[in-house]
Amino acid sequence: MVKSVLGVNHQGLRDWLFQRMSAVFMLVCIVALFGYLVMNSDLAYYEWHGLFAQLWVKIVTILFFLSLLVHAWVGMWTVYTDYVTCPVARLVLNTVTFFGLAACFFATLLILWGV
Repeated sequence: MVKSVLGVNHQGLRDWLFQRMSAVFMLVCIVALFGYLVMNSDLAYYEWHGLFAQLWVKIVTILFFLSLLVHAWVGMWTVYTDYVTCPVARLVLNTVTFFGLAACFFATLLILWGV
């Protein structure tokens, strides 16, 4: 049976792997962007706009933010599970965190596809 990382039933190894894979992907993206900035040190607005107008950059950026959100969700779920003992408070915190992360994702989509 397949279970989602966004679900209530968490499994330690799977969550750990999701968090580590997302961290590695984000590290690769950050190193690549840093390399691009070093090679093109005098970027103006038009170069940035041209870079982020390309479809592959938009897709990689969306994947970066999805990785960031999954990483944050697993981390916050773990903190809430370990340190918040009241089930109602934990549910409220998980719900607020989920909707906050979802809002961040949709804001990212609006910003990227507006370029």
